Amino acid sequence: MVEVSTKEERIKSIAQFYYSKKEVQQAILEFCRQRETIPRYYEGFGKRPDTFEYPNEIFNFAKKGATSFHCSEEIWNNPLEISTDLDQEQFNQLRSGWDLLIDIDCKWFEYSKKAALSIIKSLEFHKIKNIGIKYSGSKGFHIIIPWKAFPKDLNEAETINMFPEWPRIVVQYLMELARPILEKSILEDKGEEYKNLQNLTGIKCENCNNLAESLKTVNLQCLSCKQTQSFNIKLEEKYKQRKCPECRIPFQEISSQEFYRCNPCNLDSTKNPQNFKPTVSMDIFEVLGLDVVLVSPRHLFRTPYSLHEKTSLASVVLDKHELENFQPKDANPMNVKIKNFLPDSEEGEATELLVQALDWYKSKQKDKKTYIDKDQNQKKQFQKVKVDKNKIKYPPSIEQILKGGIKDGRKRALFILMNYFNSLDIPILEIDKTIQDWNKKNKPSLKDGYIKSQFTWMQRQKPILPPNYDKDHYKAIGIIPTPEELKSKNPVSYTVRKFLSQQHREKENQNRKPKPKKSN
Repeated sequence: MVEVSTKEERIKSIAQFYYSKKEVQQAILEFCRQRETIPRYYEGFGKRPDTFEYPNEIFNFAKKGATSFHCSEEIWNNPLEISTDLDQEQFNQLRSGWDLLIDIDCKWFEYSKKAALSIIKSLEFHKIKNIGIKYSGSKGFHIIIPWKAFPKDLNEAETINMFPEWPRIVVQYLMELARPILEKSILEDKGEEYKNLQNLTGIKCENCNNLAESLKTVNLQCLSCKQTQSFNIKLEEKYKQRKCPECRIPFQEISSQEFYRCNPCNLDSTKNPQNFKPTVSMDIFEVLGLDVVLVSPRHLFRTPYSLHEKTSLASVVLDKHELENFQPKDANPMNVKIKNFLPDSEEGEATELLVQALDWYKSKQKDKKTYIDKDQNQKKQFQKVKVDKNKIKYPPSIEQILKGGIKDGRKRALFILMNYFNSLDIPILEIDKTIQDWNKKNKPSLKDGYIKSQFTWMQRQKPILPPNYDKDHYKAIGIIPTPEELKSKNPVSYTVRKFLSQQHREKENQNRKPKPKKSN
């Protein structure tokens, strides 16, 4: 508590003086024109929707305790007309454009720079010269390509109405382009921060380019009745001694076999060895710190020259040549030099980028590799997991989220819950009721319009699993997975494991029931 109050005291002592500067007020106002813009009062945000009309409004908010300002990626005809009661068509009519915002927030500052540089090189590969770059104020960077750079229509679709689908695809495409550039840059760097990446190495899945999970199959046998049992565990995981259900004496381990599995592709190295690269590779997306979930309707990001609550540094704008040698100390709010974050792009400058990204995405969906199980001759595809909904055992983390009361991270919590229930093939109406009940427990609760937009997006996409337990999504909302949960990769695998275990016990109990004696 002492540390938090010290940070709050420090930034509030700086904020009033800093935001009183006319050049800072003007820089924030100019960028935020026609954007939804709200103040943050250290821990809580101001009311939505809101926007600025005059420079001195920024200073007036600071005098009331505002520490930073946040604005939308979307550009509106009139931001004050935004309402959670609007449907998708009404939102489209109100929207006048959107910028492509790439949010890089790596755990380590130096690798955020490398990630930003790799993204910039990928953009330049597509002949984009006008790129906006700014420091986030903490460990990351924001890169922006203005709405003006994109074509107004493409493939018989109006670009303005393709938010957030098209910018999400572009971000995913840029991640793929940046991957080899960043890998090379990081592997050439043997500095102190390289040690932090040791847990981000492993065997790569050739199908999706993500890291595979290292597992082993353990084979047990009862030395008395010769009954056998096999199960899979994580490579480094220890397992509890198991007893033979017939003899009730401990099983003995007779062998074990290591293998690799890619959960998103539902492939493993025992049946598809050609799919797993034999060399150690880095999970580059972890290093990039890119999260396409952040490209979402009404998502807000820190405005240029806004302060950051954790560091009291300014979100300063950088020229490309300044990025490589930039250090956080260069963002001292007392020494900022005002620059334009939104570059003067050429009309249609990003057309080639958008065309290539959409072609890449279409090709990826159409030509996505499928593998055939030689034993069963069935295509391996990701499918929703079907379990008896009356026997679902919620993981402790999910139970904790469902209790509500979340102040920060409600959108991340919603993302976890929706993908958890959807992956278990729960009917959409039941998911909606559960989410609505959960949302009522949060103070403040999420707007109904935001939840509806996320449901619309979810129903139009293929089901995806909730984030793995080792991701920051849980810690960011104050949820710490239990040791029992960490035996599984994510909440869905935990639930399935518990469900199958329960089925196994029920079957064993059924087999133990004495059979009726035959009458003579």
